[in-house]
Amino acid sequence: MQFQLSEEQRAVQEAARDFANRELLPDIIERDRKMQVPLDQLKTMGELGFLGMMVSPDHGGGGMDTLSYVMALEEISKIDASTAVIMSVNNSLVCWGLEHFGNDDQKERYLSKLATGQWIGAFCLSEPEAGSDATSQRTTAIRQGENYILSGTKNWITNGSTSSIHIVIAQTDRDKGHKGINAFLVEADRQGVEIGPKEDKLGIRSSDTHSIIYNNVKVPLSSRIGDDGFGFTFAMKTLAGGRIGIAAQALGIAAGAYELAVAYANEREAFGKPIIKHQAIAFKLAEMATEIDAARQLVYHAARLKDAGKNYDMAGSMAKLYASDVAMKHTVEAVQIHGGYGYVKEYHVERLMRDAKITQIYEGTSEIQRLVIARSILKGHLQDPVFIK
Repeated sequence: MQFQLSEEQRAVQEAARDFANRELLPDIIERDRKMQVPLDQLKTMGELGFLGMMVSPDHGGGGMDTLSYVMALEEISKIDASTAVIMSVNNSLVCWGLEHFGNDDQKERYLSKLATGQWIGAFCLSEPEAGSDATSQRTTAIRQGENYILSGTKNWITNGSTSSIHIVIAQTDRDKGHKGINAFLVEADRQGVEIGPKEDKLGIRSSDTHSIIYNNVKVPLSSRIGDDGFGFTFAMKTLAGGRIGIAAQALGIAAGAYELAVAYANEREAFGKPIIKHQAIAFKLAEMATEIDAARQLVYHAARLKDAGKNYDMAGSMAKLYASDVAMKHTVEAVQIHGGYGYVKEYHVERLMRDAKITQIYEGTSEIQRLVIARSILKGHLQDPVFIK
């Protein structure tokens, strides 16, 4: 049984595939080497609607479903995982969180700019001592009249230097624990916001990752998202959807490496025939095809649950856990199939292998995903069947 895709969903998939090959592929090796953010391509993505795919048309978005979004993200990730994570953060974490939990004034001020790519957003949760343990926020926001004074450091922030607006998670009352955490919309040009040096990373090198320091930044009360104490719940609900985006990114990386491996195995000859006809290579490709398709079923299933208004926490964690492991495993195999050519940049698979690793780490490590799944099992939450109508 296969997912039944609408004509619109297939058109979105084809448009993303075409954009990735036409706009992202030509200079991707150079951008990776220079750690260069694809600013021109991001502008085009905004014009094409890829940066606010699920946002309501009332706010300049595409009004699309989650499945269309992950299909587009998969196609972008086959070519350029760096651009894909910029797209994922803007769609899944920033736009989605703002549209679902922001008030009308906040949406009016920021959402259309984000959905159309005029602005890029950043989601600022991780800290030097608060990564997987999101309850241990050291960044503080102290209430002073109609303002908060925001102070602290956020680490590993995607879109750190290209973003115009930050969603910042901060502790406002330590005595209340996770109920004393709030989320704030903070413009990047506010006095006291300092962007740290760009991180020199193993992979996704043309996505800019920075520390961001907040030095007594005055943030108006009107920039708080939700009621007092809603910040931790906001972060967890937003990250649950973000995991589906990263799962789609991991799926795309794996699928891109597989497609390159198949093409190379058909062209490269050894012992008088293409290497795809040697059982050792054919079996590798068979395993890759099987596990990548299994990952796709999990990712699409999580997206469809979200679209159906069902609980998708467990499904999203399963999708991210499995797809990220598949990405890591099979990008390594793609390099192996390419032999020595896989070890040089010209053939792209070495970059995909480097890009794959981060999918097991960010937006909840694989260990955290196992914890989420295990807790769901302990609570008696059984996973819905993979195929839903």
